[in-house]
Parts: sequence; structure tokens; C-alpha cells
Amino acid sequence: MRNTLKNIIVSRLKSKVDGVSDTSYGDDLLGLMMGLSTTESSKRQESGLELNMDEIMDECKTFFLAGHETTSHLLTWTMFLLSINKEWQEKVREEVLRECGMGIPDADKLSKLKLVNMVLLEALRLYTPVIVLFRKATKEMKLGNLTIPKNTQISIPLAIIHRNKNYWGEDANEFNPMRFAEGVKKAAKHPNALVAFSIGPRACIGQNFAIMEGKTVMALILQRFSFSLSPNYKHAPTDRLTLQPQYGLPILLKPLQV
Repeated sequence: MRNTLKNIIVSRLKSKVDGVSDTSYGDDLLGLMMGLSTTESSKRQESGLELNMDEIMDECKTFFLAGHETTSHLLTWTMFLLSINKEWQEKVREEVLRECGMGIPDADKLSKLKLVNMVLLEALRLYTPVIVLFRKATKEMKLGNLTIPKNTQISIPLAIIHRNKNYWGEDANEFNPMRFAEGVKKAAKHPNALVAFSIGPRACIGQNFAIMEGKTVMALILQRFSFSLSPNYKHAPTDRLTLQPQYGLPILLKPLQV
């Protein structure tokens, strides 16, 4: 991954030197970061807004792994759940066609997709892309009846919390998006029972963007296709940094308009 990113950056640098591009490195995320690199003007260095190439590559890896991989698997498991819950597939399709028609949804239309949002949250609960979080105690602290020594690494098993019947009820293992009808805080017996994006100051900075991405992609698929699970599918979720279907997710797509 490092070599791939390095080649992309070198290509951008070369295109600017050769006069292929104008004064910028591009208007995407990488271009903006390269504009803040230490190769730029002394004014940026003086302001402290510079990034060196190692920092740029680290940021790119973070956005790819934390921003792309997780969202893609959220969409994967959402497709799986809607494939085996056809009544919900029809419900969300009706909502998408009612609010968006056949056009590409903008932010205003996406905000009206309440059922799609509930389905995505339920997919996050049942098949959260990141199944465990790790935190280190910066000082000794009390957690309920436990004393946590300083520098103790704590693992938080999200997948177990998300299916705990004490929080989610007897149907904790079942697909039921209606539990989110009144929002995340009222979906379970504890307001923070859904921790797919973590909570507090270390919560995922991109959670709203990820949900918007999910809504957009699902809307575009639902407008154009009905889908069902292939008989070749083998249900074997596996943890490979993110929760993935071990043998892939073969889906049968049927165009809604020919």
C-alpha cells in the first residue's frame, strides 16, 4: 500500500513539474494534502499547516482503511440482510422512489430516507464492520466495581454488545430495523448500546459521512434492481480487520426497468 501511494504522489508531483496540471495538485483529498506539504511555500511552513510525505501517506491509509473498507462492508451486509428480508427491501425501495424518484439523491432527499437509515443502523448492529475496539487507560480509574490500573489495554467487544439480549431484548439476533424508529438512543435499554462508531471524544469523525455514503449507494441500487441471495452463498462471517463474508456475497440482481 505504501508503494502504491508513493507512486500516485510521485505521479502528481511530476505532472505539476511538467506543466500538465495548473498550480494545484488536484481538488481531491490527496491534492489538498499535497498542497500543505513541506515542498510548498514558506508561508505554509511558518503557519504550521505543512504535511510531509510520510504524514500524507499515513492519512491516505487511514482514509482508505477506516473510510472505505468499513463503509464497503456495511453495504455488503446491508445487501445481505435486504436479500433475505424481501419485505424490507420493498419498503425501502418504495421510500427511495417516493422521495428521490429515479434521480441521484442530494443531501436534502437523503435526509428524508428514514427507513433506509434504520436499515443501515440495524445492519451496523448485527454485522458491525469493526467487531472490537481497543483503548488504553491513561490513569487508574474505577469502572463500576472494577479498578482499572493505569496503562491497561481494554478490549470492547462490539459484536457481543450489539447482540446482548439484556440491552436489545429477546429478538437481539433478529433483523428488526423498527427498533431504531425513535432514534439510536431509544433503540435499546441503554442509550449507548450501539457503538459501531464508538462514542465520546474518540468517536469516528466520519460517521455522518459514512451513513450518507451508505444511503446514496443503497438508493441508487434500489432504484434500479431487485436482488436476492444466490444459492451458492455460504454464511461465514469472518474477522479480517473488518467483518467480511468469508466466501464472498454472491447476489442475484434483476433489473427493474428493461
